[in-house]
Amino acid sequence: MSYPFYTEESPRFKIAEYLKKITAVLLIVWLFKGYLGLEQYNRYLVYAIIALIFAFELLSVGRWLGVTVSGVIFALAKGFLWTSVFLYFGGWLGMPKDLHDLAGRAFAYAVVLTIAGLLVGRSEKRSFSWRVEKKAYEFNGADFGDVRLRGEGKAYPVKVGGKRVGWVIDGEIEVEAETPIGTIRKALSSPVAVWGELRVGKKAKADDSFVEEANRLINPDRLYRKTKGESVVDLGIIKVYEGEDFEYVKVPFVEVIETPHGEEVKIGPFRIHEGNPKKPEGMLTIRELRNGFQLTKVGDRLKVQTDEFSIEVDGNRVVYRSGNETLSLGEAVSLRSGDISVTVGRGRAKIRIEDVVISAKDGVVRIRAGGRTHTIENEEAYRLVMRKAKEIVEEQSAGLIEGLGVDRAMLGRRVRELLDELMKFVG
Repeated sequence: MSYPFYTEESPRFKIAEYLKKITAVLLIVWLFKGYLGLEQYNRYLVYAIIALIFAFELLSVGRWLGVTVSGVIFALAKGFLWTSVFLYFGGWLGMPKDLHDLAGRAFAYAVVLTIAGLLVGRSEKRSFSWRVEKKAYEFNGADFGDVRLRGEGKAYPVKVGGKRVGWVIDGEIEVEAETPIGTIRKALSSPVAVWGELRVGKKAKADDSFVEEANRLINPDRLYRKTKGESVVDLGIIKVYEGEDFEYVKVPFVEVIETPHGEEVKIGPFRIHEGNPKKPEGMLTIRELRNGFQLTKVGDRLKVQTDEFSIEVDGNRVVYRSGNETLSLGEAVSLRSGDISVTVGRGRAKIRIEDVVISAKDGVVRIRAGGRTHTIENEEAYRLVMRKAKEIVEEQSAGLIEGLGVDRAMLGRRVRELLDELMKFVG
């Protein structure tokens, strides 16, 4: 899924993208020059393609870290590299021989300039700097499929170098997320960061004091200093998501995906993969900058983190964690809280609360309570335990998703009711 936006981009980068497209079209025209009757313009077409290559490479300098001397040198190196490839292979496609013979020299320039760029880059102080711009746009909510933002306010672009990587919203905002156990709703405190693409409206008047405060709060060290080793980190250009049987890491020029179906590593334009991993359709994160709430969506995976609890959704599987409380819903369902545990699935169930243990498997129910053990070989009793165990977990899930924790009194009452019904099958 893509998340559209309407706003201004740097004209320089827009021109660079247009020139790339024009270069691609011109390459196709040159390739079929014979069929198009353009043989007499062969040399001029080659000159034009080379000029466009250098133009879009130079115009793309500074997209991440701003314009630097080493950035310009590397852009020239890339220009000579693409030119050498074009000249070399063009020799088999009707390129004039004197131009084809320059391929080796162009490649040598690319190597020398790369070395020069590395040497110059070592002396330059470069770092990623997140900056909230003093530009505001109207915001009236957003829809990301099963995640929605409701409310209105102003959206301010966040940039690293010359590239927009997210937004900060000032206004009264509520987030909604659909999960298999219900809808999560949370009123968010301004400012709210959205790491992803966003639909915004026309320009609005910027609040300088808000921009100053947002720039202070968006500092990565402040956002993640208390969560070393956190399973989800999103700062627009740095994205990390670690879930069960799934890992996704994306930093500039590098992307890594690991799933049960395979692994893939992308470095620049090159991909190395094993198996057939399913690539997520982008990563979206919504985060309160003052508090600990963070919602992250990667493909069909969703993770909500707050200071009190976390909820992770993977398709139809849901895992809730809060302190020593864990709720898992899926093919098997389970609930754990201190000395309480309820598990049901795959033809078996087990309920443990304090000194009472009830288990059901293969049509047999076993009860241990008050130092005594009872065995019930009865299909009806077995189905009763299976049904009641699942009802207990589902009943508790509604309170857990609202952050209320396990209702131990209700749980104890349900277990006593189940014991009373099972005692009818004893003796």
